[in-house]
Amino acid sequence: MERADRDLAEAVLRASPWLKDGREGLVEPLLRHGRIVRLAPGQWAHAEGDDEAGVIVVLAGTTDILCKAPGDREVLFGLAGPGAALGQTMRFGGGPRLVTVICREPCVLLDISDRALARIAVEVPAIWEAVAALLYLQLRSLVHRVVEATALPPRQRLAARLELLARMASAAELAVSQEGLGEMVGLTRKTVNAHLGDFERAGLIRRAYGRIVLLDRPGLRRLVET
Repeated sequence: MERADRDLAEAVLRASPWLKDGREGLVEPLLRHGRIVRLAPGQWAHAEGDDEAGVIVVLAGTTDILCKAPGDREVLFGLAGPGAALGQTMRFGGGPRLVTVICREPCVLLDISDRALARIAVEVPAIWEAVAALLYLQLRSLVHRVVEATALPPRQRLAARLELLARMASAAELAVSQEGLGEMVGLTRKTVNAHLGDFERAGLIRRAYGRIVLLDRPGLRRLVET
């Protein structure tokens, strides 16, 4: 692993919530056993249903997260930017990959396979505690999305998803289309366009071709809570 890549990966891992609370000592083994992967826009990090499990940490760039929907459609579920960690282990009842991850722009990833996790566990068994913490964070995020989809009306649901995407992508500028947003929140492109127009007139966002710039994230959060 080149020095610049190692420094980047170390900085991202040390800021990761799943490696907090006394698990900081896992950073070095993860760097030693993980591998850096560079992917171009459109390349797949992994596909839903892949047997090879493990954890992928986004170090740079943004990825799309997609899931199969009824009718064998793939729908956009979310974005993952620098600092995001995705995945699970086969070790404790896990199964194939749950989502497809495709690079939206040039990406640098830290790939820690299930085999690498097992090697780390020989040295530091606490790695399984960290993976469990990551699974909990992923489950908590999923529960929050389900609650938002159930409890919020369309306008607030869209605002909540924009604010969440900004956190997931670690950026205020989101490379996402109105159609993609509609897939994520269960709304038509026409409805999304109308609400985005309202947000833009209120100074909360600015629209560009294929992108949405969040100008007032606290304002979006207040809109969700009203």
